[in-house]
Amino acid sequence: MRDVLSDLLAIWRADESAGLATVVATFHSAPRAPGAAMVVAPDGRVSGSVSGGCVEGAVYELAAEVVETGTPVLERYGVTDDDAFAVGLTCGGILDVFVESVSRITFPELGDVAADIEARRPVAVATVVEHADPARVGRHLVVRPDGTTGTLGSERADHAVTDDGRGLLAAGRTAVLGYGPDGQRRGEGLRVFVSSYAPPPRMLVFGAIDFAAAVARQGAFLGYRVTVCDAREVFATATRFPTADEVVVDWPHRYLAAQSEAGTIDGRTVICVLTHDPKFDVPLLEVALRLPEVGFVGAMGSQRTHLDRVDRLRQAGLTEAELSRLSSPIGLDLGARTPEETAVSIAAEIIARRWGGGGLPLRDLRGRIHHEKTG
Repeated sequence: MRDVLSDLLAIWRADESAGLATVVATFHSAPRAPGAAMVVAPDGRVSGSVSGGCVEGAVYELAAEVVETGTPVLERYGVTDDDAFAVGLTCGGILDVFVESVSRITFPELGDVAADIEARRPVAVATVVEHADPARVGRHLVVRPDGTTGTLGSERADHAVTDDGRGLLAAGRTAVLGYGPDGQRRGEGLRVFVSSYAPPPRMLVFGAIDFAAAVARQGAFLGYRVTVCDAREVFATATRFPTADEVVVDWPHRYLAAQSEAGTIDGRTVICVLTHDPKFDVPLLEVALRLPEVGFVGAMGSQRTHLDRVDRLRQAGLTEAELSRLSSPIGLDLGARTPEETAVSIAAEIIARRWGGGGLPLRDLRGRIHHEKTG
């Protein structure tokens, strides 16, 4: 919903109803991940996508029908032998799409949810997508670290989904949860889609060099909140890094340790060490490789630089297990030479590590193209 939130909110604020279609589950090689959404406005305009074009026409018609009837629908789209190209996915995937009518009446909490997302406050929206009682389908519970608003129709269900939703929110994950009809931990009959809107993941780029500017641009493009840090004030300037969210002048290891103590480092955080200088990168990597949770730690340099760096880190007391977390030299083998090409190489490795990709040409793969999230 994040990608279509501005359009959805404009309709909501105008006291009108919009058709909102959301991918809640995928199977096989589905083109969009859970959380992908499409909005159908009262005047027929469309924003967003649930399948990259495969079933948009069918979803559009269903959204218009749902707005008219007021009855939400959970629909499955996939390939069948008889109808592979009518409303199916030509890629062979399967999508579960939940379509609902969104207005001030059906979702009064939307304005507050949008304010949380805009302010980068963590918030999750839990929506009943399946239940034997039609009156329960489409109900929303807004889950925050310190409270909830709305209800799924029973106190027991609210408590269960709040507990699980906070766990998903802390991990930045979106998922469908299953319960008994009244929120029982065992049984089935209630399915709830929990969409997490955690703050953007962080990319910390250490070393204010030309390559860092290109890496910062790639990080911003991928949706990271990018920080560039260097102890040298003359190089670490906002002018040199216009796409970075912040530029910090500090010793890298000291800054990273302070951020860890402040609780701003998590399993989605990406750390790129581009300093090329042992007096900066060795103390920094001592801190980075000992962090309990971090998504990726990579360091730039030649093979000779890497071997020297690893020797220094061993002398500093790092274990082999800690050293195994280091991606060095950073990046995939693309034959990159320029800062921009190198940044693409680094971004490619980060994506591969996040999703479990092998970095091979897709034409050389057999089986599924899309990987399950590894973190």
